[in-house]
Amino acid sequence: MDDNVNTATLAALESACPGLRLTTEAAVLESHGLDWTRFRKPAPSAVVFPESVEQVRQLVATAAEQGIPLVPSGGRTGLSGGAVAAQGEVVVSFDRMRQILGFDPVDRTVTVQAGVVTAAVQEFARQNGLYYPVSFASEGSSQIGGNIATNAGGIRVLRYGLTRDQVAGIKVVTGRGEILEFNCGLVKNASGYDLRHLFVASEGTLGLIVEATLKLRDPPLPAKVLLLGVESMDALMKVFDALRSSLDLTAFEFFTDRALHHVRHANKLPEPFETPCPLYVIAEFDCPGEADEEKAMACFEACADEGWLLDGVISQNDRQVKEMWRYREGISESISHFPPYKNDLSVRISRVPDFLDRMDSLILEICPDYEVVWYGHIGDGNLHMNILKPADVELSDFEARSHEISDKTYALTQEMDGSISAEHGIGLLKQPWLNRVRSEAEITLMRGVKQVFDPAGIFNPGKLLQDTKRIEKSTA
Repeated sequence: MDDNVNTATLAALESACPGLRLTTEAAVLESHGLDWTRFRKPAPSAVVFPESVEQVRQLVATAAEQGIPLVPSGGRTGLSGGAVAAQGEVVVSFDRMRQILGFDPVDRTVTVQAGVVTAAVQEFARQNGLYYPVSFASEGSSQIGGNIATNAGGIRVLRYGLTRDQVAGIKVVTGRGEILEFNCGLVKNASGYDLRHLFVASEGTLGLIVEATLKLRDPPLPAKVLLLGVESMDALMKVFDALRSSLDLTAFEFFTDRALHHVRHANKLPEPFETPCPLYVIAEFDCPGEADEEKAMACFEACADEGWLLDGVISQNDRQVKEMWRYREGISESISHFPPYKNDLSVRISRVPDFLDRMDSLILEICPDYEVVWYGHIGDGNLHMNILKPADVELSDFEARSHEISDKTYALTQEMDGSISAEHGIGLLKQPWLNRVRSEAEITLMRGVKQVFDPAGIFNPGKLLQDTKRIEKSTA
């Protein structure tokens, strides 16, 4: 399969898919050929904008026949290069498939097209007296199809789980040109393999997600937020255990003093406390009444008496809740200009302190000259490691050095039975290290699954699983 799609092939695609909008405009190729990673230059041959499931089916059938590689594109907020088109592929944008198709108040589900923005689902749920719990900093631009394709997590996994846990049904177009619908919104369905879950976290390598039926939840109770300063990771984990035992936690997030420095500088935020702290915690909990706040304060005082806390404050109104969350949710954007090399790691919650302690020693050994910013979701063991590019280092040199750092980081992650991708996907950047967390037997089975759903190998080639055809081509 040739990487670059020529003019004649594009013309054949347009002819076979009447009404399908296709553009080769340079600005659109630039904007739709990449995601939030900055280590590859976008170079798609074209961008297409289907408006219906039937148009997607026609597109895929023609692409399979013509050998046209397709890269699905949602909100392009990914951080592993999963939506990058750098080899002349055709980008499939779902920007024109943003309809909310149906709402079932009895089942408490909503059915949406793949291009519906995450925040739009949240708002729809709110307008109907319900709640969609998947929440993260990019929810205003990320799309549901991309959320499902990467199994997006966010800040409330502790209470509600990941995107996978919200998917009641899914409609896809496979590489065979078939439109398949999995589970149909059922609560119970024990009729064999649940193929819906193969497409969750598949990163667009098995087919194109076109519609999804999502579970909605009861509206959350009124919440309050604790912003805490902690002196060590061991103390932080003890605070987590104490709060989890006493309160109904919705979220438990952490960030370092370096993360605080960048988010404060970028957003002109005040120092949260008079005393600087090495580590900070944002803990959100249900607080419908005074008794719940009293319980939180008692827990806070007990943690302080144990010497685990350096300082802390509790929100008094919704405005303060939003202000406190800015310290955590603004971190990623505040460091995006460097740019950072991101590692999205996870270990079992009980192993977080040991993992971070060993990572600190490793960083001092292999990259003492680089600034590393940590933050993440302690409540589910997901840690975001951000290596910041120095201004005087070329991007290519920085990536090469970061790969060396990643190799040692992933070796430690493997040793501790963790994952090199908790919620961002493997994509293009992490693909060379997939064997750190998946056995050869697992990877072989994954290749077999891809062959079943995508026999022509047109979907997101080179992402997640290394493209065997490209290997053969490069070594010929």
